[in-house]
Amino acid sequence: MNDPNPPASRIFDYVIVGAGTAGCVLANRLSAGGRHHVLLLEAGGRDDYFWIDIPVGYLYTIGNPRTDWCYQTEPEPGLNGRRIGYARGKVLGGCSSINAMIYMRGQASDYDHWAQLGNRGWGWDDVLPVFKRSEDYQHGADAFHGAGGELRVEERRVNWEILDAWRDAAEACGIAKIEEFNRGDNAGNAYFQMNQRRGRRWSATRAFLRPVLGRPNLTVWTEAHVQRLAVERREDGLRATGVQVRRGRDAPVTVRARREVVMAAGAIGSPQILQLSGIGPGDTLRGLGIDVAMDAPGVGANLQDHLQIRTIYQVANTTTLNARARTLFGKATMALEYALRRTGPLTMPPSQLGAFARSDPDQPSANLEWHVQPLSLDRFGEPLHPFNAITPSVCNLRPSSRGHVRIVSPDPDDAPAIAPNYLDTEEDRRIAVTGLAFTRRIMAAEPLAAFEPRELKPGPEIVGEAALLRAAGDLGTTIFHPVGTCRMGRDADAVVDDRLAFNGVAGLRVVDASIMPTITSGNTNAPTVMIAEKGAEFILQDTDHRP
Repeated sequence: MNDPNPPASRIFDYVIVGAGTAGCVLANRLSAGGRHHVLLLEAGGRDDYFWIDIPVGYLYTIGNPRTDWCYQTEPEPGLNGRRIGYARGKVLGGCSSINAMIYMRGQASDYDHWAQLGNRGWGWDDVLPVFKRSEDYQHGADAFHGAGGELRVEERRVNWEILDAWRDAAEACGIAKIEEFNRGDNAGNAYFQMNQRRGRRWSATRAFLRPVLGRPNLTVWTEAHVQRLAVERREDGLRATGVQVRRGRDAPVTVRARREVVMAAGAIGSPQILQLSGIGPGDTLRGLGIDVAMDAPGVGANLQDHLQIRTIYQVANTTTLNARARTLFGKATMALEYALRRTGPLTMPPSQLGAFARSDPDQPSANLEWHVQPLSLDRFGEPLHPFNAITPSVCNLRPSSRGHVRIVSPDPDDAPAIAPNYLDTEEDRRIAVTGLAFTRRIMAAEPLAAFEPRELKPGPEIVGEAALLRAAGDLGTTIFHPVGTCRMGRDADAVVDDRLAFNGVAGLRVVDASIMPTITSGNTNAPTVMIAEKGAEFILQDTDHRP
């Protein structure tokens, strides 16, 4: 991008590591006004790949090394020993360039819980205005939505008869129909709203970065892989002074930050780079021959993710994407509809319909979510089935299991070990079984009877808690929401404080989904935008108060 041939050494006010969702927001906000010189570093390439802008293109960007880090988890005991793919964006825009585009803030109780943990300024009433500030809502501003911001939020642009019937069935099972999910209480069922503009993906790059690339005080380097931080030990303690970065096949260079290094590499990348820099669990680092600058056990710990359990039901007397995409004629008509009107299946996110409910009456708020797809396949990346079917996936919104991210060598090119530890607790196992049983109840409800649903996975022969739990392990997979690996808090084990400054290292901040103390109820891209907005505020406020 700009500044394609930098000299071997540069000095900036702020160096931002990672040009994903958080990094794009930070680059926009920190460079506004022209006072500060900002460098934004992205290990991946430009977001000019054809399939990024077309919403259904996630089929060609996830699992593609051009746009995805293509991580895998460690063998997961809770998934019956399976490894699963763990997509993370490796391109400008990060995961917002390859994700489901679903705009989901979570529930008010998520943020009120953060505040109850001692994180000042992170309750629902604090963060709602921040969500609204950057939003451009299709229906205009109101008490819960903003208009005129950078992040476009629109309704779906394709309809399916079977999804309308599923909504009716969920309502018959006590999950009422509601207008939307972004007002603080998500209990109910509704169609998802998306980060799209007129049928095109509206990534963080399009929203926040591209409009400001002409600023002379903003420099963006792509294919710039950060190797480690530059950390100095001074009389008053450790200080981050810059980063070592390798561009393409060139030798690594060091860039300096006058004020702050801002980690925005996400819940996998941020702890990986910190550990490579000698900041992390001391025993792990020493075992790899890395000098320990700071023993910080919380770096890479507290990994949380939503496990989706994908059930599949064959249906009759209707058409799903399986049938529409089966023939050349069907594919051609979908392409023509998209080209002429920007509507139809090519505008689809992976899931269009959602529902939130309690797994049991004692839950304080909805803790189950369904993502319902008018399609089916054996696993991601494989062909759609040759029959009409739908995939209702259910996930536990508040998993109690905790995993970790740990480097496996001092080489920055080696992927870290990712161990989410799905279904590690009795509570998570119980809720997984409950979610499968609840899904069966919805699929058996009268509004779906005309479509003769037939359970294919896990299959009607799977009965009893033990069998259903094993099925959950066989069918479960990530819904791509890793958070928590640089946890915010005010306790001794927290990685960052509630202004996102790194505990024990001056000049260093972490501003991405890794700072979440607990996972939000739903997709994590919108909360990451909010986190970056607040992080930019903190950085600029602290700059104004510094000599």
